[in-house]
Amino acid sequence: MIPYISPKSKIPLKNDGVALISELGETFPLLNGIARFVPRNNYADAFGLQWKTHAKVQLDSFNGTKISHERLERCLGFRVEELRGKTVLEVGCGAGRFTEILVTSGALVHSVDLSEAVEANKANIGEKENYTVAQADVYNLPFPIESFDLVICLGVIQHTPNPELTFQALWAMVKSGGLMVVDHYTYDWMYILKPLFIFRFFLRRMKPQRSKKIVDNLVKFFFPSQWKYKNNPFMRMLLNRFSPCYTYFNTFPQLNKEQHYELTRLDTYDGLTDYYKHLITLGRMKNVLESLHPLKYELWKGGNGIEARAWKK
Repeated sequence: MIPYISPKSKIPLKNDGVALISELGETFPLLNGIARFVPRNNYADAFGLQWKTHAKVQLDSFNGTKISHERLERCLGFRVEELRGKTVLEVGCGAGRFTEILVTSGALVHSVDLSEAVEANKANIGEKENYTVAQADVYNLPFPIESFDLVICLGVIQHTPNPELTFQALWAMVKSGGLMVVDHYTYDWMYILKPLFIFRFFLRRMKPQRSKKIVDNLVKFFFPSQWKYKNNPFMRMLLNRFSPCYTYFNTFPQLNKEQHYELTRLDTYDGLTDYYKHLITLGRMKNVLESLHPLKYELWKGGNGIEARAWKK
């Protein structure tokens, strides 16, 4: 496993059981056994509440599907078992939907998240020799540059302050010959047809606990009708014009009603309270990847919008 360094001075840290300390006297606390390189509270607080509340909804091991496994392998372009013994940096780990698969593969997994989702992540994964998790900022990661065979960041970049700087920060962590796997929201009719911007304008400005209650009530009100008419194209279109809820009835038919309800609670809160929500075109994404001067790259529309992978020279 790759030891932590100070994201400030870039020098090694020693663990005294209570904190990680540098020779310069820099101190980073260990809370609940997790290294904290950022304040516990920040603009990602809503994500922290989200993942601690819905800690298991997206875990394949919990919902009995292979939704996360299939998405991960689609983005990687190869079987996850091929990561055995490889150093992996997972940025924006959330509650661990991909973490558990990476850890099971035998990869040396270093997961980070800006929010307190790291607590849900560790609770889900447990103590593993090939796994560590920390609360850290993508722009100031606690690892030496060019340390990882794989840097993976799914469902995250669009929520960071500056996506282009985020791409650069991720790329800096990839070692020569290594791989970066990412995705990013793109433009979609959903943002025009659904009243998302109106709800989000108010909800993202509230404290997470208050906005969570409001979103849960919205889902409680709209979901029954959306489920009832999920197979009626006209009614589905009509309801979508008024409901702010994110539903995936056609995308994930293997889920039952209760699972869809919980996923709608999770993703509606995610989509209506994220502090940043950047969108990118396929052409712009191509330009960003080319600016990194990779050995080669691939990108395509899929998943959350645009998925891509790039190999470092």
